Amino acid sequence: MAAAPRRLLVIWHSFTGATRAMAQAVADAAGVAEEGAVDVVLRHAGDAVAGDVLAADAVVFATPETLASISGAMKDFFDRSYYPLLGRCEGKPHALVVCAGSDGQPTIAQLRRIAVGLRMKEVAEPLLVCTHAQTPAAIAAEKQLPEAELQRARELGTLLAAGLEMGVF
Repeated sequence: MAAAPRRLLVIWHSFTGATRAMAQAVADAAGVAEEGAVDVVLRHAGDAVAGDVLAADAVVFATPETLASISGAMKDFFDRSYYPLLGRCEGKPHALVVCAGSDGQPTIAQLRRIAVGLRMKEVAEPLLVCTHAQTPAAIAAEKQLPEAELQRARELGTLLAAGLEMGVF
């Protein structure tokens, strides 16, 4: 009897399409794992609940940086889910994806603090994409990411799927 597939959950939020594209690239690459080995669930932060995290074997948190912080929708997810998750996901593997206009490090630090509080285990370096959007119009504009950035997201998805398949995490 074949083992049940491992589940990778990608929780994302996006304003202009950049983070959505990165989350989708992670999910697409992870979804091509050996048939039946990895079940990928792509969930918008507004729809995600603590039970989604508990049902997953690994989680990716993908958010744009807004005002040097995680997006409001991602914050809302953590506001609704943090205490129901507390003490229930120690050691659960996670990875981070942040799309920022210029920096991204404050958002990565904030996500890491949340994950450390939940006792989750970071299994890959955070994936940071800087769009260099600096004017109000550029910040609000729909984003088309370069193929090289999407490839980095696919590599993260492949890494996570391989780790789940092999039982490394």
